[in-house]
Amino acid sequence: MKLGFIGDIIGRPGREMLQKYLPKLKEEHKLDFVIANYENASHGFGLTTKNCSELFSFGVDVMTGGNHTWDKKDIIPLLETENMLRPDNYPDGVAGTGCRVYEVGSEKLAVLNIMGHYGMPYVDNAFRCAGARVEQLHNEGIKNIFLDFHAEASSEKRAMMILLQGKVSGIIGTHTHVSSDDFQIVDGTAYLSDIGLSGCRDNVIGMDAKQPLNQFLTGLKGHFDIPKKCKKILQIAIMDIEDGKSKEAYKLKVFDNGNIIKTDAWIEE
Repeated sequence: MKLGFIGDIIGRPGREMLQKYLPKLKEEHKLDFVIANYENASHGFGLTTKNCSELFSFGVDVMTGGNHTWDKKDIIPLLETENMLRPDNYPDGVAGTGCRVYEVGSEKLAVLNIMGHYGMPYVDNAFRCAGARVEQLHNEGIKNIFLDFHAEASSEKRAMMILLQGKVSGIIGTHTHVSSDDFQIVDGTAYLSDIGLSGCRDNVIGMDAKQPLNQFLTGLKGHFDIPKKCKKILQIAIMDIEDGKSKEAYKLKVFDNGNIIKTDAWIEE
């Protein structure tokens, strides 16, 4: 199974990069299934019904969320009807689910979405929730498991890797919008602290730099906007999974001028 994962899609620039490059990437890299994080896809905050349909039409198979899942209220019914997840460790009674199992060819793939704690809304214990869910999936005979861990702190992400290494096929972090350089495979688990954003790459975490700079200089908060023009990037991690284990993995940085940088994950012996 060839699995692709795209992290935080930031507004129109991110959606445009998926529209332009994802179909070609799926064909060239023979991707069987694509997961993407939607929580910033509509002007940087949440996801509208229209943009949801767009992302699926570009070739995304299932979408994961995070702390901005709820920013656009029209998304709530979609969590029940579409291939969309929200963090699994929100309390019982919240719309949607954070884990679903999909048929990919002749195999089953579980996609799990968990949110961390540092700087995040109140949720149930991320580590206990993830551990219990993975154990449940194993008891159901499901070996191929991918986790989008939406968290601010790299320490939380690394701890999740230690907890679940050898038990899941991949753990890739989202939320910071800044890509990390620690893509590796340990005991068959592909791990990357943060995949990084897909969208504007020449501002501040995908947003126009004016307001973030003003906030840092004055301490006064304001509304963040997506630039109308910018240099763009699409970042995708690709994992080749066999019998629940990642055999190889690599990341592609696709730039709006067509250049592509490939980085292979290292394999711990």
